[in-house]
Amino acid sequence: MSILNTFRIAIAALSKNKMRAGLTILGVVIGIAAVTAMVSIGTSASELVQGEFRNLGTNVIVISPGSRQARGARSQIPSLTAADIAAVSKECPSILAASPIVGAAGQVISGNNNWRPRELVGVGADYLLVRNWQIDNGSFFMDGDINNSNKVCVIGATVSKKLFQTANPIGQTIRIKNIPFEIVGLLASKGANIVGDDQDDVVLMPFTTVRKRLQGSNFNNVDVALASAKSTELMGVAEQEIRSLMMDRHRIAMGQQPDFEVANTTEIASAFGIVTGTLTAMLASIAGISLVVGGVGIMNIMLVSVTERTREIGIRMAVGARPRDILMQFLVEAMVLSMVGGAIGVTLGIVGSVALTSAINALSSGRDWPIIINQLAAVVSLIFSACVGIGFGFYPAWRASRLDPIDALRYE
Repeated sequence: MSILNTFRIAIAALSKNKMRAGLTILGVVIGIAAVTAMVSIGTSASELVQGEFRNLGTNVIVISPGSRQARGARSQIPSLTAADIAAVSKECPSILAASPIVGAAGQVISGNNNWRPRELVGVGADYLLVRNWQIDNGSFFMDGDINNSNKVCVIGATVSKKLFQTANPIGQTIRIKNIPFEIVGLLASKGANIVGDDQDDVVLMPFTTVRKRLQGSNFNNVDVALASAKSTELMGVAEQEIRSLMMDRHRIAMGQQPDFEVANTTEIASAFGIVTGTLTAMLASIAGISLVVGGVGIMNIMLVSVTERTREIGIRMAVGARPRDILMQFLVEAMVLSMVGGAIGVTLGIVGSVALTSAINALSSGRDWPIIINQLAAVVSLIFSACVGIGFGFYPAWRASRLDPIDALRYE
């Protein structure tokens, strides 16, 4: 018997019991939908985390002062200086650029408007290069502004909107702690980060200006620094170059505790990727259990079907059907049930993942989750559903093919 005729007979047999066939595939539908949705949402979460690290900058390495513990409290050691960061930029071959960062806080006033930015920081001339951030209007401050502690600043889109509404802020003056600053640039908008913090609510100034004019300090130490490696492949090399240089500059002998810390954001991003990938695999595995349940359901229904159709099987054998034809018919029926269930499940899984991701974006105030449909998961789910039909349908099909024609014809 041809495969085409076998399919026709199988579909005709299933169509006689639509309710039973629908209930049979329900377990497969739920399992495939759950696997597709969980893997797609997990992929979206992983992409969101990786995107946040890419948004931090290009191949960024974070250099921070060391810490010490006294009387149960941990505090930073003011050991990182602007000269250290300048040396990192000049003497580490794998480093593209580096920028010191000095934090501040205060109100920003322009005319009758005032605003307290989320970030008020002093940075170096290469800060935007490290952060992979663009200027939307105007320009960034130069090395001369840093050397002379000039009172200039670059603001984010949120600060511009709060203080100037739709007016052009370039050339305007703002006051921070009663000190006038000229706005020389407007940053391109970056939006909210993963936890909902507005990255555009920022004012950037020369770090020397922040130290000298806002903090009234003549010390040369900085709070933290960001460095950018020339490529992702050189991240590890760049990190080692920074460590070696800093150990030499701070005269730290081998075996001694360094007074600085270096963190590779690529490694952190990879660690987060492993975590999200593991969670996705775990959720998909749990969801896959329902596929096994659905397969058991298919086997049970097919066994019942064999019992109910014993006389039909006997008649088919009496008119010339071979055992392998009977085996193939029931295998095709089981596979059709699982494949139909798989197709419906994949569709529901895609719709469910889109709906759930949209709901998360609507309820959260952070960066929107990307809507990603994992096509590989959908294809694998369909193939796996076919395997479930064949695997769990084989025993009922084999049992049907082993029936004795005479005993089958006598069955009531």
